Amino acid sequence: MVQERFTGVGLGLRRPHLEAVAARPEHGVPFWETCPENVIGDGGRPHRDACAILDRDPVLTHGLAISLGGFDPWDGDYLRELGRLLIRTGTPWHSEHLCFTSVDGSCLHELLPLPFTREAVRHTVARARDLQAHLPVPLLLENITYYAELGRAEMDEAAFIAEVLEGADVGWLLDVNNVYVNALNFGFDPREWLARMPLHRVAQLHIAGHKRFGTLTVDTHGAEVIDPVIELMQWTLARLGRPVPVLLERDNHIPDLEVLLAERTRLQVAYDDILARPMLGAGHG
Repeated sequence: MVQERFTGVGLGLRRPHLEAVAARPEHGVPFWETCPENVIGDGGRPHRDACAILDRDPVLTHGLAISLGGFDPWDGDYLRELGRLLIRTGTPWHSEHLCFTSVDGSCLHELLPLPFTREAVRHTVARARDLQAHLPVPLLLENITYYAELGRAEMDEAAFIAEVLEGADVGWLLDVNNVYVNALNFGFDPREWLARMPLHRVAQLHIAGHKRFGTLTVDTHGAEVIDPVIELMQWTLARLGRPVPVLLERDNHIPDLEVLLAERTRLQVAYDDILARPMLGAGHG
């Protein structure tokens, strides 16, 4: 599933850096990740810069607007435009979040958790299979952070995610920072949690920074990645037993491009270091 050009540590393509990246073909970033919602349709200079980068560099796509676990019907026009973009970029897969984001056609602008119930598994599996049928490339689903359970749970988060991934027969975009944040907030060992999971379905990793507010840790994407999250990334790569692309996310307090490139290089060193060691191998975790 992973193509050779999608390895190493990439960056999210964000508006403050578009002009600089478009004018700098030798940037050292192995790939970019972009949100289709930001480039589908017409636009001005930022849109032209983004399209120039997408046409020049390796790109992965990561959606925000599709409410996978919700009940709203798909936007047919958007799916057609999305399909064209996926073909244009040559992305090997497209990822969406395992959550819901809208109700009765109103976007809530949040990634909201699904109830950990068997009915929610059946519903989400059916939605994921239907969405996959509309896409020209394989679908990945990403685990989210959440701060309260939605209703009474019939299983824990790990079992819920595993059942959806297996039932829908889709890949996994594993966000190791989200696992770490949830582990802090809900009191579990992130490595034990990951060891239970179908790691053979992982095609890509996300990594990001977070912030603590009192007793609550929030996935802010607004700070540098801390060492324990980098170590969890390394542990996961060793457990996978194979290289997969890692994406550094930064969506708040976005620094200058040179600062972000320096952090990417630091993560790349950690990535290369762990891959130079003997791999553990994953199987089903």
